[in-house]
Amino acid sequence: MTNPIAQKVALVTGGARGIGRAIALALSRDHSVAITHRTTAPTGLPVDMLCIEADLADVKTHGAVVRRVLDRFGRIDLVVNNAGTVAPSSLESVEYEAYRAMFDVNVLAPHGLLAAALPHLAAGSAVINISSVNAVLPPRGASLFGASKAALELWTRGMAKELGPRGIRVNGVAPGAIDVEDAPRSAELRQLFIGETALGRLGTPEDIAAVVCFLASDQAAFMTGEVLTVSGGYRL
Repeated sequence: MTNPIAQKVALVTGGARGIGRAIALALSRDHSVAITHRTTAPTGLPVDMLCIEADLADVKTHGAVVRRVLDRFGRIDLVVNNAGTVAPSSLESVEYEAYRAMFDVNVLAPHGLLAAALPHLAAGSAVINISSVNAVLPPRGASLFGASKAALELWTRGMAKELGPRGIRVNGVAPGAIDVEDAPRSAELRQLFIGETALGRLGTPEDIAAVVCFLASDQAAFMTGEVLTVSGGYRL
């Protein structure tokens, strides 16, 4: 293990693209950052960012990821559970394996990573979980995805209660419709989302990253167990 460094260390899951990439880049201004990735090879990231290939649906990877972070940086102060997957859940086509894999990544992986990281999280550390407005606004044809995010939000509050006495904060961010280059929407779908959003535009990954940085900062030192909706007023 390397000698501990003064700069705080953040682990961002699913950090190679989209919202996770924006979070990793924003945090890298004042943190040393490690990311996990699976299907997308990371490119264009700072050379000192640690990139760990991992399938978070496999419980054996959780401890291995944390060990990689500790071996490189000597400490861990922030875990951002951004990695997620979505599976359609139409009643006309039931695919249990896909549903199990979705809950494994969206709910059980954050739990496993936190369990592995907990012995190394000091007072003042933080956990931030990326949820979705679909936790309370179930998407048609993908209600189990919404259910997985609802479970993540309940777990967020539960962990905040359990870890508060240790001085560890646990919060979440629930994005609305976000414009991600790697997952483009049709012009018709974009307009549908824009029409249902009070601010009249789609969000950007940087919009979400800014709120994550706030929750990770000392400015949010008295916030825990909260899930902040960042949706531009979606479906008000």
